[in-house]
Amino acid sequence: MKITEHPGSALGATIEGFDHTTAAEADVRRLKQTVYTKKIAVLKGQDLTPRQFLDLGSRLGRPETYYEPMYHHPELPEIFVSSNVPENGKRIGVPKTGTFWHADYQFMPDPFGITLIHPQVVPRRDRGTYFIDMGRAHAKLPEDLRERIAGTYCRHSVRKYFKIRPQDVYRPLSEVAEEVERKTPAVRQPTTFTHPFTGETVLYISEGFTVGMEDADGRPLDDDLLHRLLEATGQLDDTFEHDGIHLQGFEQGDLLVWDNRSLVHRARHTATPEPTVSYRVTVHDDHKLHDGIRVP
Repeated sequence: MKITEHPGSALGATIEGFDHTTAAEADVRRLKQTVYTKKIAVLKGQDLTPRQFLDLGSRLGRPETYYEPMYHHPELPEIFVSSNVPENGKRIGVPKTGTFWHADYQFMPDPFGITLIHPQVVPRRDRGTYFIDMGRAHAKLPEDLRERIAGTYCRHSVRKYFKIRPQDVYRPLSEVAEEVERKTPAVRQPTTFTHPFTGETVLYISEGFTVGMEDADGRPLDDDLLHRLLEATGQLDDTFEHDGIHLQGFEQGDLLVWDNRSLVHRARHTATPEPTVSYRVTVHDDHKLHDGIRVP
């Protein structure tokens, strides 16, 4: 297995020669360490069946099945499918997922540590995923802003970007909204936490899922504070030219593994319709997202 770190301060590393079926445990540990320290690992030459992809993910941790079935692979529910390509006239998965800044499962009580994406049908143009390293982003905040958010909490909810399901057609929106709030109520997490593997301080907010901030006693904080944080990290920059934004490209045969603790990401979908299909597996590793989570 050969690991080549991306030059300078760029996120990521390229990994060649990784075969999950023969990799020693030492190689798996090296891969995970690369994910934690370089944030993104691009595994080259991965031509995997869905079962093989899930097996690779299982070598990194315990897979988490997405809570909404319409995203599931028809044979392996642990695989989340983003696709605009029907199979035998039937829609598989959901098209145009993740078109906003977020960390996966940020709106759930027990988010996972590692995300894996295996592109299946790669568009010719505008391919790639945008990332922001929220550890670096916290370190770059003005000192007064870091002091203001110390000891505060954020509330995260799926309500803003919840996708209407096939069974929701003809249902009143108020009924759908009530179900969303009942099944996935907003969760409270610290605004910052210590990464359990690197020790860095991570700013845990996103434009897509963070709906408010509060102090340690649960009193709401001014919305302007959250706006300042989102602006400072680059999540409000529609030009994607903010110096904290990293565009990670990929090609057929690539498999991306990234640190879901310290990265927020946003899909880069084509401006004009092109066939695109990707599979996702998400796994819990050896720690909770941070030491403050006490979910059984």
